[in-house]
Amino acid sequence: MHSSELQSLPHIVIVGAGFGGLRAARALAHAPVRVTLIDKNNYHLFQPLLYQVATAGISPAEIAHPVRAILRGQKNLEFVLAEVKNVDLPGKVLRTSVGDVAFDALILAVGGVTQYFGIASLEENAYGLKNIDDATSVRNHLLTMFELANQETDPAVRQSMLTFVVVGGGPTGVEMAGAISELTRVVLAKDYPHLNSSDIQVILLEAFDKLLPAFPPELSENTVKVLRKKHVDVRFGGAVADYSGTSVTLKDGSIIPTQTVIWAAGVKAAPVLGSLGVARGSLDRVPVDSTLQVKDYPFAFVIGDAALFTGPDGRPLPMVAPVAMQQAEVSAKNALAVLSGQPLKEFIYKDPGSMATIGRRQAVVRLGKMKFRGVIAWFLWLFVHLMQLVGFRNRVIVLVNWAWDYLFYDRAVRMIGPCI
Repeated sequence: MHSSELQSLPHIVIVGAGFGGLRAARALAHAPVRVTLIDKNNYHLFQPLLYQVATAGISPAEIAHPVRAILRGQKNLEFVLAEVKNVDLPGKVLRTSVGDVAFDALILAVGGVTQYFGIASLEENAYGLKNIDDATSVRNHLLTMFELANQETDPAVRQSMLTFVVVGGGPTGVEMAGAISELTRVVLAKDYPHLNSSDIQVILLEAFDKLLPAFPPELSENTVKVLRKKHVDVRFGGAVADYSGTSVTLKDGSIIPTQTVIWAAGVKAAPVLGSLGVARGSLDRVPVDSTLQVKDYPFAFVIGDAALFTGPDGRPLPMVAPVAMQQAEVSAKNALAVLSGQPLKEFIYKDPGSMATIGRRQAVVRLGKMKFRGVIAWFLWLFVHLMQLVGFRNRVIVLVNWAWDYLFYDRAVRMIGPCI
């Protein structure tokens, strides 16, 4: 198709190159429209494996893939590297860091950011885990703590350096706590033979009384047992009130001396949604109707972590990749339908299940009514995550790193430095 012909077609703009944005772009590959995909990064990031970057198992390049390489064969699509500053729905235009972009239909797949619940000290001193910079910062910090502890003569200070607190009992918190325990006790203990392994503490704080609340009770209980066997101190009722950078204060008044807090207790929708001029619901998500449209703006769709969509049970759908990908397919079809005056399709979520790894040879998996734990669940987790990675090269390298870690109890990327 010639450029002039393409320019005359209806214009659909997608914001965000995550799971939802990429799926929506691909769904429009053969449609008679012009598609623009906008993201502030030139790569798609496989966020479920960020915790492995943070714990020195794999490098950032192995879970990221250039957007242009993924979509290079799509003739009706243009990728624009830019940050969206403002969304003018009445004017059908985006204000971006590289200029204005007009659209006929819009799909917002902008994802989420870390939610600190208004606790400024946490936002200043704790580590989140939402992007590559977060993950490499955590990795660098963990390794630095061991280097400094190896030189520290004050036992109390050394203890605080070797106390690692993870906050949040969802999949990210569980996976992070298990991975830190294995990194520190199995791998780094060999690198620092003069440190006493009994000084190493990994603490998982959960404000409520259950880990992995979306999982069946027996899998949740199994997760607690496995983590404790891996020397993770799981504490329930551990709501954080403050973190100074050297100690965590809980709402019950107790204090934990630590120089490391990794915050996995909350996510909210991306701030750019505040420019839409529409009411937002819980976690700053934009309420959408059954067709994923924004109220009063039938040409605008919001999907994934940014969308507040209520399921049949009356609760909002979770902020997970399967929701974003399924909504992407429906939003793409409905955007075409709006432009052509055709009937729209209602979104119905089909829950594929959920899974979380708890470390070496341990995971929990729910697939429909089937439940798995232990080694079988771990292999299922490995297979699913390996297949979801974009790019054959990435899959091979990650598989090699996993095999190396499994066979030799080693981590491949134990370097302090930039994104490598």
